[in-house]
Amino acid sequence: MNPDPHPWASDLAELHAQVWTRLARGVRVRRAAARHPTLATVSPAGMPQARTVVLRAADSMSATVDIHTDINSTKVTELRANPLAALHVWDGTAHLQLRLEVRATILTGMDVAEIWALVPETSRIAYGSNPAPGQPVTDGLAYVKHPDPACFAVLRLHVQAMDVLHLGRDHRRARFVRGDNWAGQWLAP
Repeated sequence: MNPDPHPWASDLAELHAQVWTRLARGVRVRRAAARHPTLATVSPAGMPQARTVVLRAADSMSATVDIHTDINSTKVTELRANPLAALHVWDGTAHLQLRLEVRATILTGMDVAEIWALVPETSRIAYGSNPAPGQPVTDGLAYVKHPDPACFAVLRLHVQAMDVLHLGRDHRRARFVRGDNWAGQWLAP
């Protein structure tokens, strides 16, 4: 019998560390699975709204992850009404699903000036659009993009809990909660 290729999945502390290792890799490595997670919010009508985003920062010490966005995007409107959201990552290489329950803080202006200064010129075009993101246009290209630091926002997602599912030889699932200092609890998969 071959050894388990993911021995970290059998220990709660190692599994928790693996989550942050993979999130950090998503920030640094363009092709990493965690680079493009799915962010789910709730619309004012109560409907779930899921979209792919780009992971820009992950900090295990503060248990936060950052997403950059346009301040006029629909997700910002939704998070202002209800700051609770979820972030989903599927890492097929590790057979690992991450579901993070988060509380969003929307940072703008002087709070993000240093981050804006580090955004590459070629990426700044994503922050500033007329009409605003999600607004109707007469055809698919009837909009103008122009970099505008006033439109740049960072969604700082404070992780409240994690549901981690490893679909290895033996399936394992665990839940980690900020309130119990991330001790972890095994769950039936």
